[in-house]
Amino acid sequence: MGQLKKRERKKEKPEETLSIPPIEMLEKELKREQNKLAQRKGLVKTVGILLVVAAVAVLILTFLFPVVQVYGDSMQTTLYENDVIIALKTPDINRGDVIAFWYKNKILVKRVVAMPGEWIDIDKEGNVYIDDDLLEEPYVQQTAFGECNITLPYQVPEGRLFVIGDNRGVSVDSRSSLVGCVAAEQIIGKMVFRIWPLEKIGTF
Repeated sequence: MGQLKKRERKKEKPEETLSIPPIEMLEKELKREQNKLAQRKGLVKTVGILLVVAAVAVLILTFLFPVVQVYGDSMQTTLYENDVIIALKTPDINRGDVIAFWYKNKILVKRVVAMPGEWIDIDKEGNVYIDDDLLEEPYVQQTAFGECNITLPYQVPEGRLFVIGDNRGVSVDSRSSLVGCVAAEQIIGKMVFRIWPLEKIGTF
């Protein structure tokens, strides 16, 4: 007779017991997670504040302190091509101020020489007279009659400004009927502070 093999009984594994961490460890882990969550919330809040500040800064620069880059040489020797100037959006503009204004989708930079209602006259040498008085212009290196096709003497219309570039021989400005006098709605701002190039930073 064949030998009977004893059926081997599988050894049952002892049940694994779950070890519960001490309450102090659980509290410590909970505090760590709470700190991580607080840090994330703080970071999100900080980023949100920075975005708001940046948006406000852009709005201020756009509507109160627009930044204008100079093109051409019509304002030499006061301003040069590629100079970057901060302008001030203000209704308080007077004779002698340098302003930036829109003209046919371009930005022009010129100096105010005559105010609304004033009579302007220019002689053949380029000397400017306001209401028959010679205008002192220390910012002009060389006078010139320039591109002038308006009838002189000329009265500046109400609500407008008569502007001329400091480089009188090359500037196209209110002396030409192509540009004419500048209306308030055209004005971007009064040029107040040069920020580029760095060696010329400051007022002018």
